[in-house]
Amino acid sequence: MTDLRAALIPAPDARRVNPNFITDVIDADLQSGRVDRVVTRFPPEPNGYAHLGHAFASFLDYMTAQDYGGVCNFRLDDTNPTGETQEYADSIIRDMQWVGWDTSRLFYASDYYEQLYSYAQELIRKGLAYVESVSGDEMARLRGTVDQPGTPSPYRERSVEENLEMFARMRAGEFGNGEHALRAKIDLASPNFKLRDPVLYRILHETHYRTGSAWCIYPMYDFAHPISDAIEGITHSMCSLEFIDNRAIYDWLMEHLFPEAQTGRTPPRQYEFGRRSLEYTVVSKRKLRRLVQEGVVRGWDDPRMPTISAQRRRGVTPDAVRAFAAQIGVSRTNRTVDLAVFENAVRDDLNARAPRVMAVAQPLRVTITNLDGARTLSLPYWPHDVIRDSADGLVGLPGGARVTPEQAVRDVPLTADLVIERDDFAVDPPKGFKRLTPGGTVRLRGAGIIRCDDVLTDEGGTVTELRVTLLGEDAKASGVIHWVSASQGVPAEFRLFDRLFTVPNPDTEAQHFDPEEPGHEDEREPLNTDFLRFVNPQSLAVTQGFVEPSVLRDPSDTRYQFERLGYFWRDPQDSREGALVLNRIITLKDAWAKEQTKAAPTREKREQPRGEKAEAAPAAPTRPALTDEQTATFTRLQGAGLSENDAHLLAREAPLLAYLDGAPDMAALAPWVVNDLAVALRDGTNKVPREALADLVALLAEGSISARIAKDALAEAQASGEAPAAIIERKGLRVLNDEGALRTAIQAVLDANPGKVEEYRGGKKGLTGFFTGQVMRATNGQADPKTVARLLAALLDS
Repeated sequence: MTDLRAALIPAPDARRVNPNFITDVIDADLQSGRVDRVVTRFPPEPNGYAHLGHAFASFLDYMTAQDYGGVCNFRLDDTNPTGETQEYADSIIRDMQWVGWDTSRLFYASDYYEQLYSYAQELIRKGLAYVESVSGDEMARLRGTVDQPGTPSPYRERSVEENLEMFARMRAGEFGNGEHALRAKIDLASPNFKLRDPVLYRILHETHYRTGSAWCIYPMYDFAHPISDAIEGITHSMCSLEFIDNRAIYDWLMEHLFPEAQTGRTPPRQYEFGRRSLEYTVVSKRKLRRLVQEGVVRGWDDPRMPTISAQRRRGVTPDAVRAFAAQIGVSRTNRTVDLAVFENAVRDDLNARAPRVMAVAQPLRVTITNLDGARTLSLPYWPHDVIRDSADGLVGLPGGARVTPEQAVRDVPLTADLVIERDDFAVDPPKGFKRLTPGGTVRLRGAGIIRCDDVLTDEGGTVTELRVTLLGEDAKASGVIHWVSASQGVPAEFRLFDRLFTVPNPDTEAQHFDPEEPGHEDEREPLNTDFLRFVNPQSLAVTQGFVEPSVLRDPSDTRYQFERLGYFWRDPQDSREGALVLNRIITLKDAWAKEQTKAAPTREKREQPRGEKAEAAPAAPTRPALTDEQTATFTRLQGAGLSENDAHLLAREAPLLAYLDGAPDMAALAPWVVNDLAVALRDGTNKVPREALADLVALLAEGSISARIAKDALAEAQASGEAPAAIIERKGLRVLNDEGALRTAIQAVLDANPGKVEEYRGGKKGLTGFFTGQVMRATNGQADPKTVARLLAALLDS
């Protein structure tokens, strides 16, 4: 292998696509000299909008090429005028550009129509193709069965001259749809039905969105796709697994039309990878079209859809989409990906970019009876445990941005008239309820503790207003809730999106078989395959509420974390000045909210599909059913102290269970396995042994490290293979709770910010968050938050 070819193979830590069987092939091809440059292509058909499955396929095509210093062509495979439109083509190009791919090498299969026609004529001249004149049904019959070879068509031995003449007449439009077709002459006895004289061209009098009515014959995918690859000089043609049988046609065409001995160029080869589907959705374009056409959703960009346009409108970032595509892995088998993989990629991305503000989606009015006039609180945009260190006086934010300390906080008006979430008050609270109750207390985020003195109701008994007293800081409260000023907050519409289907696999769940019909279930015809019966009518809830006024100063594309509600941004189409519309991008991980969903019917106003009457809300989406063996495992795990959610997931997923089972303290390790190691365990890339995880959790339990330190160490261990505890020891990442050292650090922060200290002592108690963040940065995030809070209060109030 030449030095040049050696240089094309990336080092393992330089690859953006994890090593897989395709990269193994490419490595071998470069080493052997079969190719000296890698050229891939991404070839979607413009018969619908691109979806998250295309995000994975495009990532594989583009990133593989980039890893090897090659190029990736972007080709719209537009050989079927039925259903293909300029709208779809434009949307796919726009979406791929948004994801981050270079679309400058843009090609269309329709650009090759004349060349494809010439290659078809070449096959005819070689005696390898003929014009078929039997009907489609007869053609199917003549192909034979699994047990019987095909029967030659009476037109299979037409002369070359007659075939060329008939093919020319087909192109000239002398025949109607279906009267004739061009077939390859391969092998009617082949066990691969794809080789039993496949159709290469069909007559179709349809207007093409690019070529108009210039053509009335159109090449089939199996003919146009490999030849387009060869024309463009593609070296490695990657496609999904359903085309594995089609590869025989691909190779046959390369052998007869692009033999290396004649062309002097190595022809492309096809490699199949397993498709990736997502739980709680569908990615078939035909089914996505049904959702649009039947009014189940508002269009291809409805934020509930799995299309890239929809995710962009919902507020997902291209960084999150690429991160998701990078995580799910390449294999030779089809796989349905846990929706949590995508959701966690979105959460991880937003956590690093979304400032924290307050909003109330289902408001309940609250009046503070002892507050005269309005106050302005200074509250931090970012919690102290996510702020990165900075050496130049600036605040380093998680996403890499750097702002002044003043820019890291915002002014929030506190007035006597507030709104809180209706679910944050209960007249008859359930066990464990830590929010507001009659006569009870709760802390308003950044504003102090209130006590509920009076509850006002309407004639129907619905609570309409709470009257509360603002207490001093010496009061005690077990919970914290968010709030917004009713008079100075900004009215907004909140669109709360949820999963589009109520079952993980709406395609397979819809299949119910006739128990009286003999034969294996997989061979029987489903009685009902209508996936629409599993559409979740609660996939969109629309509420009217308030958001704090600071959002009006921010750029329109700002993503927020609304405390305890989720991540939101402004709908780019419907939001305008004076009419703020906020889309929920994704929820937070809130176990309490999940339990409340099970326990009580929602009060949210649900939007029904157009043309349908409102109906009673069904139960929340259910988990996949367990087998008897899984049920026994689930029961055993719960007996070991695991939560219901963790036990259910582990009982279903063998790799996760195998890793955890038998650990001395499974209950302590399970949340880390489910939330932090699941992807690596599923993909077989985990580098953290169970004993190493147990050591990490033990350090956390004894208070030696914080949860943030634990997560950071675990992430580094997963990348490097070093034990998390060793990383913590090497970097000295223990929690700092020495009061003397902390008092010194706090005093240094107060001395550096005398103006802020004066504002705090003048009534701006919200600055506590600012001071805490400064202390955490000064101690590299290692200070014990509880000790900091206690010492900070003592020093500020002294």
